[in-house]
Amino acid sequence: MAAHPPTVLITGANRGIGLEFVRQYLEDGWRVVAACRHPQRAEALRALASHTLLVPLALDVTDGQSVAAAARALAPEPLELLINNAGIMGRAGQTLGAIDFTDWAEVLAVNTLGPLRMIEAFTEHLVRGTRRLAVSLTSAMGSIGETTSGTWCAYRSSKAALNMGIKCAALELASRGITCVAVSPGWVRTDMGGAQAPLTAAESVSAMRRLFGALEPRDSGKFLSYDGREYPW
Repeated sequence: MAAHPPTVLITGANRGIGLEFVRQYLEDGWRVVAACRHPQRAEALRALASHTLLVPLALDVTDGQSVAAAARALAPEPLELLINNAGIMGRAGQTLGAIDFTDWAEVLAVNTLGPLRMIEAFTEHLVRGTRRLAVSLTSAMGSIGETTSGTWCAYRSSKAALNMGIKCAALELASRGITCVAVSPGWVRTDMGGAQAPLTAAESVSAMRRLFGALEPRDSGKFLSYDGREYPW
C-alpha cells in the first residue's frame, strides 16, 4: 500500500510567500491545504488546480468561527506542518500623533491573534502527525533589541507580540510533542516587501524549507531568521 503524502496547511496562500510555499511543497509531493479568505477569487492559486494534491480552503484567520469550521472540515487529517503566513503591514505612517488605532487593531488581529488562533484550532491535527511543526512567519521588525526606528509601530508591535505568543505556545505544547517557532522570511520582493527587497520569494521559501527540515524539538520557542540565525528578542 502506498504511503500517504505528508500534509501542510498554509495560510495566506493566495499570493507572495504563501503562494510560493504552495508551489514548492506541491512540487515535492506534499498534500497542500492552501488557505485564504476567498480561494475562488485567487487566480494564481486556481492556476495550480491541476495538482491533485492541492486542497483550497476558505479561511479567515481573524474569524474564530471560520477557523473552527476549517478545523472541523479537516478533522480526520494528520497535519505534519502548519505555516502561519497570513499577515498585513497596515497603514504607513503609524507614528505618535498620527496613529490610526482602528488600523492597529486590524494588524494585531491578523498578525498576532490569527497565528495563535490557528495553532489552538489545529493542535490535535498536528498531534496526529509525525513532524508536529507549527511555524509562524514573523519579522526582524518585531525584534525589540534591533529596533532603531519608531516607524511602523503597528506592524512592529504585532510581530513582537506574536513572538511572545509563540514562546508561550512552545512551552505549553512541549508535552504534546509540537515544535513552535517564529521565523522571519527576510526582506522579500513581494507586494508587501516592495521591489527593492534583495530576496525573491523562491529564494526565501527554499531557505526556510531547509530550515524547517533541520528543526528539532529543542528549537521550539526560538525567533529565527530564514537562514537559521537566531534573532535577539
